[in-house]
Amino acid sequence: MTSIPTSPPVILTIAGSDSSAGAGIQADLKTISANNGYACTVITAVTSQNTQRVYDVFSLPPPLVASQINAIFSDFNVAAVKVGMLANIEITRVVVEQLLAHKAKNIVVDPVMLSTSGRELLSHEAVSYCKEHLYPISTVLTPNLPELEALTELTGTKNLTKTTQKARQQLGCEWLLIKGGHSDNPTHSTDYLIGADSARSFSSPRIQSRNTHGTGCTLSSAIATFLAQGHSVEASVDKAKQYLSNAIVNARHQKLGKGHGPLGHFYCLKSR
Repeated sequence: MTSIPTSPPVILTIAGSDSSAGAGIQADLKTISANNGYACTVITAVTSQNTQRVYDVFSLPPPLVASQINAIFSDFNVAAVKVGMLANIEITRVVVEQLLAHKAKNIVVDPVMLSTSGRELLSHEAVSYCKEHLYPISTVLTPNLPELEALTELTGTKNLTKTTQKARQQLGCEWLLIKGGHSDNPTHSTDYLIGADSARSFSSPRIQSRNTHGTGCTLSSAIATFLAQGHSVEASVDKAKQYLSNAIVNARHQKLGKGHGPLGHFYCLKSR
């Protein structure tokens, strides 16, 4: 008897558009699709960028962002939400209001504050609003080390096992995942996942590659996808990190663009 395939879980990504398709909405679409989810999108901003730099950013009108969110929640059973680039305070307010109104669940927030090339992508006012209103409703918050220090003003982040619990309490999120890619360990990168009653570290060898554009977007959208599939937070983070590592490894020899190239999101298709 032929089994009838079930519908994939719906993951909504709220983020900016990357014209080079390495990060943002485009990376989220690839990640969610590669991991057997169905991706719906809400675009907050359109960026003009490539593998070398961000040239321009155009923020969409907040009512249009709200309309996109309403359109998806009114028609789909959204199992998880990934939040990335929010662009400004007005869009940030709209997104928080809509997530609360629609009782969104499994919210994974990647606090996009700076581009890889160093351009500021979120104002200090919007960051303050996120700390007060968005992060406290998030299931998982995924800052890297520079973002952690900027958000909490905590220093001495080398001792992350102590720092992360303080940071989680300050930011109000259910789970805090500190990405250790910016640490000074030359051989391994260690991430720390902290919940109210548990803590776990994830260590993996550093992969030497220039093709690392969109790693934060990819990790957060993968976590959201696995949460939507019913995995626990710890299992979702573990599976997402495995996926990210494989996507980096399989892009090491790609020659796309002159700067930080994209990941190999569809590495699993190479064996088919």
